[in-house]
Amino acid sequence: MKIHEYQGKQILNKFGVTVPRGIHCTSVDDAVKAAETLGGSVWVVKAQIHAGGRGKGGGVKVAKSLEQVREYANQILGMQLITHQTGPQGQKVRHLLVEEGADIKHEYYVAALTDRATQSVAMMASSEGGMDIEEVAHKTPEKIIKVFINPLVGMTDAQAMTLVSGIGVPQASQAQAIDTLKKLYTCYMETDASLAEINPLILEGNGNIKALDAKFNFDSNSLYRQEEIVAMRDLDEEDPDELEASRFDLTYISLDGNIGCLVNGAGLAMATMDTIKLFGAEPANFLDVGGGATTEKVTEAFKIMLKNPKVKGILVNIFGGIMRCDTIADGVVAAARETHLSVPLVVRMKGTNEQIGKQILKDSGLPIISADSMAEAATKIVAAVK
Repeated sequence: MKIHEYQGKQILNKFGVTVPRGIHCTSVDDAVKAAETLGGSVWVVKAQIHAGGRGKGGGVKVAKSLEQVREYANQILGMQLITHQTGPQGQKVRHLLVEEGADIKHEYYVAALTDRATQSVAMMASSEGGMDIEEVAHKTPEKIIKVFINPLVGMTDAQAMTLVSGIGVPQASQAQAIDTLKKLYTCYMETDASLAEINPLILEGNGNIKALDAKFNFDSNSLYRQEEIVAMRDLDEEDPDELEASRFDLTYISLDGNIGCLVNGAGLAMATMDTIKLFGAEPANFLDVGGGATTEKVTEAFKIMLKNPKVKGILVNIFGGIMRCDTIADGVVAAARETHLSVPLVVRMKGTNEQIGKQILKDSGLPIISADSMAEAATKIVAAVK
């Protein structure tokens, strides 16, 4: 789950990280009133979408008068903002953040994230803030410093100092920077985040350290204990098909290929997508129906996949353990009939009641292509699509 920048800053502020004063707005008039309330002579008008690169896409503007605040708010609010993270379709801007201006002396990058390889929390920092961190990592990896934190111990002053001194924070500001990093780590842990990123973390002209941006991703499996964060969820920013899938307890993620995948089990789903790629095609989605699939769930899964105009074929790959093959077969037949399926369908199933399931498919009279192995299934669906 993701949230907006203004919400991320509310969370950072709650944990003691200094952020600029800002006001969330949903109209042009609200933006002008926000600037008047904040006072001063410089304001930043920022689009709020769940994607980075907003500045490059024209979604962040510095205003030096109330007239400019109105002009920029009018430009940004309602625009289809295209960034490197939204894809060519862009994302509609429904929210703004109007903030006080900042006296920026230097921009840094800091982030806490889950590092599965070391089974610890990685805290990264770079002197090259305000840029695409992927580009920095690619071109000048030596400018990214990492420490790995044992979650049973927590972040130590020594680890924070390694980062702070490594990215060149002036000595007079190091104590505040260390305090900020430790608070960011605490925030990351207590909110069950999988990513807590500040880009940029700025050094102001007066030597203060301040978070000028905030990006959070949260572990969806922990949301049951994070009521305040769940309340921040913006459904307008989420894929409507993924939302629809969640209502039927389906795990669905849209991808860019043309072969729809319906699989039971996340590991098998990943392997199925890899196999499709191995045989020269691209998966259109990740879809795990889980261990308790019903005819209704399978039918809804088909409907969701077929909403995607890029889907030219469907591969069903089932291992019948807890989930019986005949149950899936009944669901596939019902789904194919209800959706008036007009694209090729390959079904591979192994395990409990396998022969019964295969007979159900055969007796259906539908043009379902059977396969015994994953390689055969992938070969057949790729050939059928081509």
